[in-house]
Amino acid sequence: MAAFAGAFALYAVTPAQAETITIATVNNSDMIIMQKLAPKWEQATGNKINWSVLEENVLRQRVTTDISTKSGQYDIITIGAYETPIWGKLGWLVQLDDLGDDYGYADLLGPVKSGLSYDGHLYAVPFYAESSMTFYRKDLFEKAGLTMPDQPSWDQIRDMAVKLTDRPKEQYGICLRGKPGWGENMAFVSTLVNTYGGAWFDMDWKPLVNSDPWKKAIGFYVDLLKAAGPPGATSNGANENAALYQSGHCAIWVDATSNAGRVFDPKQSQVSDKTAFAKAPVAVTPKGAAWAWSWALGIPSSTKKEAAAKSFVKWATSKEYVKLVAEFQGWVAVPPGTRQSTYDSPEYRKAAPFAEASLNAILSADPAHPTMNPVPYTGVQFVAIPEFQAIGTTVGQAVSAALSGQQTVDKALDGAQDQTLQTMQEAGYIK
Repeated sequence: MAAFAGAFALYAVTPAQAETITIATVNNSDMIIMQKLAPKWEQATGNKINWSVLEENVLRQRVTTDISTKSGQYDIITIGAYETPIWGKLGWLVQLDDLGDDYGYADLLGPVKSGLSYDGHLYAVPFYAESSMTFYRKDLFEKAGLTMPDQPSWDQIRDMAVKLTDRPKEQYGICLRGKPGWGENMAFVSTLVNTYGGAWFDMDWKPLVNSDPWKKAIGFYVDLLKAAGPPGATSNGANENAALYQSGHCAIWVDATSNAGRVFDPKQSQVSDKTAFAKAPVAVTPKGAAWAWSWALGIPSSTKKEAAAKSFVKWATSKEYVKLVAEFQGWVAVPPGTRQSTYDSPEYRKAAPFAEASLNAILSADPAHPTMNPVPYTGVQFVAIPEFQAIGTTVGQAVSAALSGQQTVDKALDGAQDQTLQTMQEAGYIK
């Protein structure tokens, strides 16, 4: 640990300055590792941490309430590329341009840094970033005589998934997000709609939720999971599907590139030596077929402990932290998608066969041009307007109702269209 002694000195404070800070974070694997390693920062700085580790949908609700009411419950929050520019514009976040020359701002991947900025200022620092890709069981494919293309079509995915489904063995052809939420099922569903030629809104901000591309995409999604998905798919979000895949129950899984470190880590995955990967599937167009996201650490402007909070976010998103994770968990487990130095590391490239594919997916995602036809918004799997959090959650519930069979696809999308239209009219986008 001597190698890290100097690095920890960068974040140290004197005992008189020691604080207890409260951090709200999601219960994803990378954040759990951060929680395990955080005592090293506490020991080096004299500060203490109160943790609030929450399921993704709950985290978003509580953090949004806290920051919008300026209640000051949290000193550091885990937020994403959707919230950061919006909240930065509103003055709800502390600017993070002043973490020091030793932080290595130039090392941050350009698209990721840009997605966490507003008006040229950085309002959150990236903890990990991701696009999406196709994971698949190469042993099952070989046994069935199937070949995964470099970038499969969704029709090909469907055909392969059906052939690889063996319900008596609890082997499911495909696992996809079904848990409702704008960052859960809709993160995936939005990319499916994009590649089917659809969009959330037209150039006049009229919702397109019940348009033909949406109906085709959602109809395909519902039929695919009924034919080849696991039971209870409406309860499966990012973490649940990760557990299913890593325990050997999914032949194909389309989800975040950030999962690759866990999938290929034999400490966490039963299929680490049986997995291969391909690009995210496409349908009518490759536009918007793979999402663009980053989980980041931000500091609410309501905090009274800004110095200690900045010390922690600097440490937890630094090059030194990446090396610390590598030492304690292995290079395959380091937070992906944020720093060029990670991908330049020979150790990481050796441990992570997915490194180049993941990096290319992240760099090729284009939030400024996410759909086949022009749209007035940015964002691949979300729409960068304040109203989207509510809209995406509402539509996610409608899609979940269609998946569970509570409603037909057409009825679910018609209802979601009406609600989205009302929200956009009330917000003044449509007269």
